[in-house]
Amino acid sequence: MYLGVDIGGTKTLIAVLSNDGEIVETRKFPTPKKYDHFILELAHAIHHLEHKDFRAAGVAAPGQIDRKHGRVIDFGNLNWTNIPLQADVEKIAKCPVVIENDANLAGLSEALLHKDKHTVLYITISTGIGTAVISNGQLDPALLNSEGGHILLPHKGHLLKWEAFASGRAIYKHFGKKAADIHDEADWKHIVRNLALGFYAHIAIIEPDLIIVGGSIGSYFDRYGDLLQAELYKHAVPVIKIPKVVQARRPEEAVVYGCYDIAKQTYGHSD
Repeated sequence: MYLGVDIGGTKTLIAVLSNDGEIVETRKFPTPKKYDHFILELAHAIHHLEHKDFRAAGVAAPGQIDRKHGRVIDFGNLNWTNIPLQADVEKIAKCPVVIENDANLAGLSEALLHKDKHTVLYITISTGIGTAVISNGQLDPALLNSEGGHILLPHKGHLLKWEAFASGRAIYKHFGKKAADIHDEADWKHIVRNLALGFYAHIAIIEPDLIIVGGSIGSYFDRYGDLLQAELYKHAVPVIKIPKVVQARRPEEAVVYGCYDIAKQTYGHSD
Protein backbone atom coordinates (compact mmCIF):
# COMPACT_ATOMS: atom_id res chain seq x y z
CA MET A 1 0.00 0.00 0.00
CA TYR A 2 0.97 3.61 -0.59
CA LEU A 3 -0.16 6.75 1.22
CA GLY A 4 -1.01 10.03 -0.46
CA VAL A 5 -1.50 13.30 1.45
CA ASP A 6 -2.83 16.36 -0.35
CA ILE A 7 -2.51 19.44 1.88
CA GLY A 8 -4.82 22.19 0.70
CA GLY A 9 -5.40 25.66 2.07
CA THR A 10 -8.84 24.71 3.38
CA LYS A 11 -8.90 20.91 3.49
CA THR A 12 -6.50 17.97 3.55
CA LEU A 13 -7.21 14.74 1.70
CA ILE A 14 -5.42 11.53 2.57
CA ALA A 15 -5.73 8.40 0.47
CA VAL A 16 -4.52 4.85 0.67
CA LEU A 17 -3.62 3.41 -2.71
CA SER A 18 -2.94 -0.18 -3.67
CA ASN A 19 0.34 -1.25 -5.22
CA ASP A 20 -1.39 -0.85 -8.60
CA GLY A 21 -2.45 2.72 -7.84
CA GLU A 22 -6.10 2.15 -6.99
CA ILE A 23 -7.60 4.28 -4.22
CA VAL A 24 -8.94 1.92 -1.56
CA GLU A 25 -9.56 4.34 1.32
CA THR A 26 -9.79 8.10 1.86
CA ARG A 27 -10.22 10.57 4.69
CA LYS A 28 -10.63 14.35 4.73
CA PHE A 29 -10.30 16.99 7.40
CA PRO A 30 -10.23 20.80 7.46
CA THR A 31 -6.64 22.03 7.31
CA PRO A 32 -5.90 23.74 10.64
CA LYS A 33 -4.41 27.22 10.62
CA LYS A 34 -1.52 26.16 12.86
CA TYR A 35 1.03 23.58 11.69
CA ASP A 36 1.24 21.82 15.08
CA HIS A 37 -2.51 21.30 15.00
CA PHE A 38 -2.25 19.98 11.45
CA ILE A 39 0.26 17.32 12.50
CA LEU A 40 -2.05 16.21 15.30
CA GLU A 41 -5.00 15.99 12.90
CA LEU A 42 -2.92 14.08 10.36
CA ALA A 43 -1.74 11.59 13.00
CA HIS A 44 -5.34 11.10 14.15
CA ALA A 45 -6.57 10.51 10.59
CA ILE A 46 -3.82 8.04 9.73
CA HIS A 47 -4.28 6.20 13.01
CA HIS A 48 -7.92 5.56 12.12
CA LEU A 49 -7.21 4.26 8.63
CA GLU A 50 -8.07 0.63 8.06
CA HIS A 51 -4.82 0.16 6.10
CA LYS A 52 -1.57 1.25 7.75
CA ASP A 53 1.23 -0.84 6.25
CA PHE A 54 2.72 1.61 3.74
CA ARG A 55 5.66 1.02 1.45
CA ALA A 56 6.07 4.76 0.94
CA ALA A 57 4.11 8.00 1.00
CA GLY A 58 3.89 11.05 -1.19
CA VAL A 59 2.90 14.38 0.32
CA ALA A 60 1.70 17.31 -1.76
CA ALA A 61 2.11 20.85 -0.48
CA PRO A 62 1.43 24.23 -2.06
CA GLY A 63 4.33 26.61 -2.33
CA GLN A 64 8.10 26.30 -2.39
CA ILE A 65 9.79 22.97 -1.63
CA ASP A 66 13.32 22.33 -0.34
CA ARG A 67 13.61 18.81 -1.73
CA LYS A 68 17.16 18.22 -0.52
CA HIS A 69 16.19 18.69 3.13
CA GLY A 70 12.55 17.58 2.95
CA ARG A 71 11.20 20.94 4.02
CA VAL A 72 8.52 23.30 2.75
CA ILE A 73 9.88 26.83 2.71
CA ASP A 74 6.60 28.61 2.10
CA PHE A 75 3.09 27.10 2.02
CA GLY A 76 1.54 29.95 0.04
CA ASN A 77 -1.97 30.41 1.44
CA LEU A 78 -1.00 28.83 4.77
CA ASN A 79 1.09 30.81 7.22
CA TRP A 80 3.67 28.04 7.65
CA THR A 81 7.34 28.59 6.80
CA ASN A 82 10.42 26.36 6.77
CA ILE A 83 8.51 23.28 7.93
CA PRO A 84 10.25 19.85 8.25
CA LEU A 85 7.27 18.17 6.62
CA GLN A 86 9.04 15.06 5.33
CA ALA A 87 10.47 14.06 8.71
CA ASP A 88 7.23 14.81 10.53
CA VAL A 89 5.12 12.67 8.20
CA GLU A 90 7.68 9.84 8.28
CA LYS A 91 7.26 9.66 12.06
CA ILE A 92 3.49 9.37 11.69
CA ALA A 93 3.24 7.10 8.65
CA LYS A 94 6.27 4.97 9.58
CA CYS A 95 7.50 4.76 6.00
CA PRO A 96 9.73 6.68 3.57
CA VAL A 97 8.17 9.97 2.46
CA VAL A 98 8.74 12.24 -0.52
CA ILE A 99 7.28 15.75 -0.65
CA GLU A 100 6.51 17.74 -3.78
CA ASN A 101 4.56 20.75 -4.99
CA ASP A 102 0.87 19.96 -5.47
CA ALA A 103 0.63 21.29 -9.04
CA ASN A 104 3.63 19.18 -10.03
CA LEU A 105 2.00 16.06 -8.62
CA ALA A 106 -1.34 16.71 -10.27
CA GLY A 107 0.48 17.20 -13.55
CA LEU A 108 2.52 14.03 -13.10
CA SER A 109 -0.53 11.86 -12.47
CA GLU A 110 -2.42 13.31 -15.43
CA ALA A 111 0.56 13.07 -17.78
CA LEU A 112 1.02 9.39 -16.96
CA LEU A 113 -2.45 8.79 -18.42
CA HIS A 114 -0.99 9.89 -21.77
CA LYS A 115 2.09 7.69 -22.04
CA ASP A 116 2.39 8.29 -25.78
CA LYS A 117 3.26 11.96 -25.21
CA HIS A 118 6.91 12.91 -24.72
CA THR A 119 6.46 16.36 -23.14
CA VAL A 120 3.28 17.33 -21.30
CA LEU A 121 2.44 20.76 -19.92
CA TYR A 122 -0.09 20.73 -17.09
CA ILE A 123 -1.83 24.00 -16.25
CA THR A 124 -4.03 24.20 -13.19
CA ILE A 125 -6.39 27.17 -13.12
CA SER A 126 -8.11 27.85 -9.81
CA THR A 127 -7.76 30.82 -7.48
CA GLY A 128 -4.34 31.25 -9.07
CA ILE A 129 -2.54 29.50 -11.94
CA GLY A 130 0.09 26.80 -11.55
CA THR A 131 2.10 24.79 -14.05
CA ALA A 132 4.05 21.55 -14.27
CA VAL A 133 6.17 20.06 -17.03
CA ILE A 134 6.49 16.30 -17.41
CA SER A 135 9.04 14.75 -19.77
CA ASN A 136 9.09 11.01 -20.49
CA GLY A 137 6.83 10.30 -17.52
CA GLN A 138 8.97 12.21 -15.03
CA LEU A 139 8.75 15.71 -13.59
CA ASP A 140 11.22 17.80 -15.55
CA PRO A 141 14.03 18.49 -13.02
CA ALA A 142 14.90 21.83 -14.64
CA LEU A 143 11.36 23.14 -14.16
CA LEU A 144 10.37 21.80 -10.74
CA ASN A 145 10.13 25.31 -9.32
CA SER A 146 8.47 26.96 -12.30
CA GLU A 147 5.58 29.30 -11.51
CA GLY A 148 3.78 29.78 -14.81
CA GLY A 149 1.07 31.94 -13.29
CA HIS A 150 3.70 34.55 -12.43
CA ILE A 151 4.99 35.20 -15.93
CA LEU A 152 4.58 38.85 -16.95
CA LEU A 153 2.32 39.52 -19.92
CA PRO A 154 0.87 42.68 -21.48
CA HIS A 155 -2.71 43.35 -20.43
CA LYS A 156 -4.59 46.62 -21.01
CA GLY A 157 -1.39 48.60 -21.41
CA HIS A 158 0.40 47.13 -18.39
CA LEU A 159 2.71 44.22 -17.66
CA LEU A 160 0.89 41.96 -15.21
CA LYS A 161 1.29 38.49 -13.82
CA TRP A 162 -0.74 36.10 -15.97
CA GLU A 163 -2.80 34.90 -13.02
CA ALA A 164 -3.67 38.52 -12.13
CA PHE A 165 -6.00 38.71 -15.14
CA ALA A 166 -6.70 35.07 -16.13
CA SER A 167 -7.16 33.07 -12.91
CA GLY A 168 -10.38 32.12 -11.15
CA ARG A 169 -9.92 35.09 -8.83
CA ALA A 170 -9.55 37.39 -11.82
CA ILE A 171 -12.64 35.92 -13.49
CA TYR A 172 -14.70 36.56 -10.37
CA LYS A 173 -13.34 40.10 -10.06
CA HIS A 174 -14.24 40.92 -13.67
CA PHE A 175 -17.67 39.28 -13.93
CA GLY A 176 -18.80 39.39 -10.31
CA LYS A 177 -19.55 35.67 -10.38
CA LYS A 178 -17.73 32.37 -10.33
CA ALA A 179 -16.85 30.40 -13.45
CA ALA A 180 -19.50 27.85 -12.48
CA ASP A 181 -22.16 30.51 -13.09
CA ILE A 182 -20.81 31.72 -16.45
CA HIS A 183 -22.61 30.22 -19.45
CA ASP A 184 -22.57 33.00 -22.05
CA GLU A 185 -20.20 32.22 -24.93
CA ALA A 186 -19.18 35.88 -25.26
CA ASP A 187 -18.00 35.85 -21.63
CA TRP A 188 -16.01 32.69 -22.20
CA LYS A 189 -14.43 34.21 -25.30
CA HIS A 190 -13.22 37.07 -23.11
CA ILE A 191 -11.80 34.58 -20.59
CA VAL A 192 -10.20 32.50 -23.34
CA ARG A 193 -8.36 35.50 -24.83
CA ASN A 194 -6.72 36.08 -21.44
CA LEU A 195 -5.92 32.40 -20.98
CA ALA A 196 -4.49 32.04 -24.49
CA LEU A 197 -1.80 34.67 -23.86
CA GLY A 198 -0.20 32.52 -21.16
CA PHE A 199 -0.80 29.25 -22.98
CA TYR A 200 0.91 30.56 -26.09
CA ALA A 201 3.91 31.88 -24.15
CA HIS A 202 4.42 28.45 -22.58
CA ILE A 203 3.97 26.66 -25.90
CA ALA A 204 6.66 28.80 -27.53
CA ILE A 205 9.23 27.95 -24.83
CA ILE A 206 8.37 24.40 -23.72
CA GLU A 207 7.04 22.99 -27.02
CA PRO A 208 4.74 20.46 -25.33
CA ASP A 209 3.15 17.56 -27.20
CA LEU A 210 0.01 17.95 -25.08
CA ILE A 211 -1.49 20.47 -22.66
CA ILE A 212 -3.74 19.28 -19.84
CA VAL A 213 -5.98 21.75 -18.02
CA GLY A 214 -6.91 21.08 -14.40
CA GLY A 215 -8.08 23.00 -11.35
CA SER A 216 -11.53 24.38 -10.64
CA ILE A 217 -11.67 26.29 -13.95
CA GLY A 218 -10.60 23.10 -15.69
CA SER A 219 -13.84 21.54 -14.45
CA TYR A 220 -15.75 23.71 -16.95
CA PHE A 221 -13.52 22.86 -19.90
CA ASP A 222 -16.51 21.76 -21.95
CA ARG A 223 -17.68 25.40 -22.00
CA TYR A 224 -14.48 26.88 -23.42
CA GLY A 225 -12.12 24.11 -24.57
CA ASP A 226 -12.96 24.43 -28.27
CA LEU A 227 -12.78 28.23 -28.02
CA LEU A 228 -9.33 28.02 -26.43
CA GLN A 229 -8.01 25.60 -29.04
CA ALA A 230 -9.32 27.83 -31.82
CA GLU A 231 -7.76 30.93 -30.25
CA LEU A 232 -4.37 29.20 -30.09
CA TYR A 233 -4.61 28.06 -33.71
CA LYS A 234 -5.50 31.62 -34.71
CA HIS A 235 -2.04 32.82 -33.67
CA ALA A 236 -0.08 29.79 -34.89
CA VAL A 237 3.11 30.34 -36.89
CA PRO A 238 5.08 27.72 -38.87
CA VAL A 239 7.92 27.45 -36.35
CA ILE A 240 5.61 26.78 -33.36
CA LYS A 241 3.46 23.66 -33.24
CA ILE A 242 0.18 24.14 -31.38
CA PRO A 243 -0.55 20.99 -29.33
CA LYS A 244 -3.92 19.58 -28.44
CA VAL A 245 -5.43 20.94 -25.22
CA VAL A 246 -7.46 18.50 -23.11
CA GLN A 247 -9.22 18.42 -19.75
CA ALA A 248 -7.76 16.61 -16.75
CA ARG A 249 -9.35 13.17 -16.42
CA ARG A 250 -9.26 13.00 -12.61
CA PRO A 251 -9.38 16.63 -11.47
CA GLU A 252 -10.55 15.96 -7.89
CA GLU A 253 -8.01 13.21 -7.12
CA ALA A 254 -5.17 14.18 -9.47
CA VAL A 255 -2.92 15.28 -6.62
CA VAL A 256 -3.25 12.14 -4.48
CA TYR A 257 -2.69 9.97 -7.55
CA GLY A 258 0.43 12.06 -8.11
CA CYS A 259 1.48 11.37 -4.52
CA TYR A 260 1.33 7.67 -5.32
CA ASP A 261 3.23 8.13 -8.59
CA ILE A 262 6.07 10.14 -7.06
CA ALA A 263 6.39 7.77 -4.09
CA LYS A 264 6.60 4.77 -6.36
CA GLN A 265 9.04 6.45 -8.72
CA THR A 266 11.25 7.73 -5.90
CA TYR A 267 11.55 4.53 -3.91
CA GLY A 268 11.68 2.22 -6.90
CA HIS A 269 9.37 -0.52 -5.74
CA SER A 270 8.40 -3.10 -8.31
CA ASP A 271 5.38 -5.34 -7.98
